[in-house]
Amino acid sequence: MIKAKGIAAASAKSALAPFSFERRNPKEHDVVIDIKYCGICHSDIHQARNEWGHSSYPMVPGHEIAGIVREVGAKVSKYKIGDHVGVGCFVDSCRTCSSCKQDLDNYCLEGHTMTYNSLERDGSAQTQGGYSDVIVVDENYVLQIPNSIPLDKAAPLLCAGITLYSPLMHWKAGPGKKVGILGMGGLGHMGVKIGAALGAEITVLSGSDKKREDALKMGAHNFVVTKDAENLKKYAGYFDLIINTVSSADINMMDYFNLLKLDATLVALGAPDKPLSISPFPLILMRRNYAGSVIGSIKETQEMLDFCAKHGIAPEIELIAPNQVNEAFERILKSDVRYRFVINLASL
Repeated sequence: MIKAKGIAAASAKSALAPFSFERRNPKEHDVVIDIKYCGICHSDIHQARNEWGHSSYPMVPGHEIAGIVREVGAKVSKYKIGDHVGVGCFVDSCRTCSSCKQDLDNYCLEGHTMTYNSLERDGSAQTQGGYSDVIVVDENYVLQIPNSIPLDKAAPLLCAGITLYSPLMHWKAGPGKKVGILGMGGLGHMGVKIGAALGAEITVLSGSDKKREDALKMGAHNFVVTKDAENLKKYAGYFDLIINTVSSADINMMDYFNLLKLDATLVALGAPDKPLSISPFPLILMRRNYAGSVIGSIKETQEMLDFCAKHGIAPEIELIAPNQVNEAFERILKSDVRYRFVINLASL
């Protein structure tokens, strides 16, 4: 077994603290990765605090992992020692269902194996995430990070980047399309950058005016402060696509359904901790769609990384030390980060 150090939650009520554990020895198709950086996703907080109701402890969170290959198994063909690589939100899938066979392994019908707070495919152990110094992953679930993307900035692309890239591509955002990004946080700011690079007209829908200047610099064409109902009325029937990155259940979705054109779609990305209440009438009357999207496949994630390298896209990050993670969690809950915390694991 490989000795590992990490930062773990011992329970839903405890602060994250140093934790020693073991990773499996590499199998013939495994890659051993020295983790250099790991982004902090809001879902790390939800799971560490059992807000979605299925957490197992001790838990090492983290699924925005960037590092360097330390060792490869005997039959690994995709990677070599020294490669810059990443690991995203899942580390295995059944590989045989119709979704997996279509390179849609993020929608594995048997359920994909999450990078943490999950069980290994054989049920032998709980998976542990990237708030740690090393991870062992099958080569088929490892991503090649282009050399032009610094590792610290690559990390958030493995969740925040692909989570926006996938719906933007699926719903064909591009020239002539009007796209609304609801929320301007870790996810939302990536939607602005990627959507603008695709050629779409991007409008940020935000609860306050604080991030207007940032949004426009990142490529947004419009910025709407949503707390003023009159502002929203100006955009009635305007959008081809709205992507909701906000996790709060307190948003009145009716306000945003009414911003959609005929046959347009609102996509839910944020996962609130309680059910939403909606009326179907704004959808029925204009044949609008309310859809969901979850991360992206391994194939699509590699495409996203290559796209970001080609277009010079990277997240805006704030580097922190491992001993600042608990403080970072609290700051995320206050929306006090621009725009993604990334843990520098050198001092772990």
